[in-house]
Amino acid sequence: MTAINRPNTAQVGTIVWLGSEVMFFAGLFAIYFTLRSVSPELWAEQSDKLNITFSLINTIILVSSSFTCQAGVFAAERLQARRTGGPWQFWKWGTVEWFYATFVLGAIFIVGQVYEYAQLVTEHIGFQTDSYSSAFYFATGFHGLHVTGGLIAFLLVIGRIFAAKHFTHKEAGSAIVVSYYWHFVDVVWIGLFLVIYVLR
Repeated sequence: MTAINRPNTAQVGTIVWLGSEVMFFAGLFAIYFTLRSVSPELWAEQSDKLNITFSLINTIILVSSSFTCQAGVFAAERLQARRTGGPWQFWKWGTVEWFYATFVLGAIFIVGQVYEYAQLVTEHIGFQTDSYSSAFYFATGFHGLHVTGGLIAFLLVIGRIFAAKHFTHKEAGSAIVVSYYWHFVDVVWIGLFLVIYVLR
């Protein structure tokens, strides 16, 4: 009998769920553009208070985490859970080391976002200051929650790898599923960065 290759249920489910997340963030973009069209002068005034250079650096950090995440996926696909060389021989790292690096970069991004919020508050831009501040915090805040969820997922996958006696395709599948989510979060942020910080 010929073996039937069935699609991975977890991977398919994740892709379908991410499709719903696309609709959610599309709604956030729609809200942002609607409020902006109503108050263009307010947008011009308040957006000048954003630190674009700082946000660009923070964006580069988050985008870099997609590369470390994918390196972890490549290691998972060859069933390499942990490093086979010294701690600084990154070319010999396994999924665990690459996912740790991804976690650190993602955590730095969140810390940077919190710092940016603190700076904006000193500029008297709070969540309920005006429609601009509400749209800004709503969009970036929800994204920040998604990043935090991704960081928790990385810890769960790493914990699962340590708990497993042998690294199998099941553990590799979990790593791949998390990578789908993380790449999605990174792409969404690139869109938010271009809309909020670059588009004038």
